[in-house]
Amino acid sequence: MTNLRKAALSVAAVGALAAATAVLPAAAAQAQSPAPTVRLGSAASLPAAALANRGTAQVCAGIAHNRCMAEIVTQAPSSTKPLATTTPVGYGPADFAAAYNLPAADVGSANTIAILDEGAFPTLEADLGAYRAQYGLPACTTANGCFKQVNEHGGAPLAAGTTTAQKQFDEEVGVETTLDVDMASAACPTCHILEITVNRDITTSEDQAAEDFGVAMNTAAKLGAAAASVSYQFDPDATLDLGAAARDFFHPGMAITASSGDGGYEGTPSGWPQNLPTVTSVGGTALYSTPGAGHNGYTETAWDGSGSGCAAELPPALGQPTAVSANCGGHRADADVSADADPTTGAAIYDDYAPYSNQPYGWITVGGTSESSPFIAGIYARAGNLADVEGPNTLYADPSSAFNDVTIGQNAPANSGCTALCIAGPGWDGPTGLGTPDGLSGF
Repeated sequence: MTNLRKAALSVAAVGALAAATAVLPAAAAQAQSPAPTVRLGSAASLPAAALANRGTAQVCAGIAHNRCMAEIVTQAPSSTKPLATTTPVGYGPADFAAAYNLPAADVGSANTIAILDEGAFPTLEADLGAYRAQYGLPACTTANGCFKQVNEHGGAPLAAGTTTAQKQFDEEVGVETTLDVDMASAACPTCHILEITVNRDITTSEDQAAEDFGVAMNTAAKLGAAAASVSYQFDPDATLDLGAAARDFFHPGMAITASSGDGGYEGTPSGWPQNLPTVTSVGGTALYSTPGAGHNGYTETAWDGSGSGCAAELPPALGQPTAVSANCGGHRADADVSADADPTTGAAIYDDYAPYSNQPYGWITVGGTSESSPFIAGIYARAGNLADVEGPNTLYADPSSAFNDVTIGQNAPANSGCTALCIAGPGWDGPTGLGTPDGLSGF
């Protein structure tokens, strides 16, 4: 998939952002992705300045047939070495709960969130336990019935890699996997988590790699998942858009979310499976802590990397109004909804699995629409209103008050001629969809 990540806010948008969030540091309006004032609730943290003057890197950039949508914060702008710390630097569950107005009492909290990821991660349960203990979330283990790990067919999880290539694959993709389960935990602390280990498709075709996710999605449905998240993308073609793999992503009553992409406005075609009409395409924002201002002390803009575009060979997403699909000539327009995804305002996660390098990270800061997709899946599962869910249909049926409307930012260069497909504004727009959750009522 071609990476078309574009420049950030236009001059006018930066001015509007500065006026709307005057309590941000003055330097914030000068940067593409301003460093946030990070608040971590009860969690121990390094100073917020720890995220200043850092770089970002794609997590799965070096793996063939792997398109995970995660970006990791690095030690310096020109570095690819992750910023690894002994205490978390980045947002935690309390921050997301405040930013998205989540209730203190859980609703639908016994539901299961399925997370689909490639590769093996035999220590995932322990790493998830470290994350949840850090933030005071209830234990989620195999022993208490909260956590389950299976392969794409529902049997024993994929075995740890034994070759050098397999170990490298597992370690790199492990960042994606731990991000997914940690964000699902943040969205719904008492939901069950079903981690499905999809085959390592190191040498097989792109279509075969994608089709394995279809097999895993059917397994998620068979095992009773309320919601399922895919943080990967593949190049769409007739086989994936119209064949058996597409049918595998239609399970009425189960919310299916997928990352809209990290390459900004992509025109057409847009990545699979988030382009499918039966899938909720999840875009991304930059989430800033602005005490005393914004929404519960948080302000959002469209993240410049948030994927958007048109699925020119497919009909509108289920429930998508004509006014939205008209942006794509009557075809599917993405994204549908969004949440925090900018890595420089990203989530603190815990990953200690290093079979290849033997250098465990510990706490790292990660974003990308791989952060937002499992979070929205968790919101769906927590809300529990799944009987009528088919793709994003129920989102579009809800009032605009159910979402935080993100009206500033863009994911294509200024003066590019792009309109609602790449510039945030009132109502639906490509980078942020309908907006971000304002409580559970939209789900």
